[in-house]
Amino acid sequence: MAHSNISAKQALDWLTSGDAILIDVREADEFSAEHIAYAASMPLGAVADVLAGLELPKSRKIIFQCLKGMRGQKACSLVGDDMLAGYDIYNIEGGINAWKDADLPVVSSSSSASVSNDEIFRQVQIIIGLFILVCVFIGQRGFPEAFTAAGVIGALLALAGVTGTCMLGIILRKMPWNK
Repeated sequence: MAHSNISAKQALDWLTSGDAILIDVREADEFSAEHIAYAASMPLGAVADVLAGLELPKSRKIIFQCLKGMRGQKACSLVGDDMLAGYDIYNIEGGINAWKDADLPVVSSSSSASVSNDEIFRQVQIIIGLFILVCVFIGQRGFPEAFTAAGVIGALLALAGVTGTCMLGIILRKMPWNK
């Protein structure tokens, strides 16, 4: 059976009535930082293996959920007709972000961090990658100092890897969009 996207409120209705099972396919650190109370953690990379060993009641709908909806959709496609034949499979459109936007409750860790290390790391990669790209572009236009700037950034990245402390990551974690 093909899967469908559903709203967070529809998912809540099914979960509170006992009609559905919610599977959070985000990584373990994302789940531990914040999750929907009804959710079982099953990272996307492990979904096929874990579901193969489970016996789920056919009378209950299976709902997948992630951060924004894309990994949930991948999980729906991954299990598809082969693994969960006979089940109704759904994805929460917009993931846990849509759940929170609908003012539905989530369980948060006591940590003050509201974003995962993976999200901070992704932001560091974007910033550093764009900076180096711009430096190379400027360097090719006749400004060799830009190559030096790219080399300094490379050295700082190596230092961050050796020490385990990334100053850019620390700064990004304090930014308002990561609160």
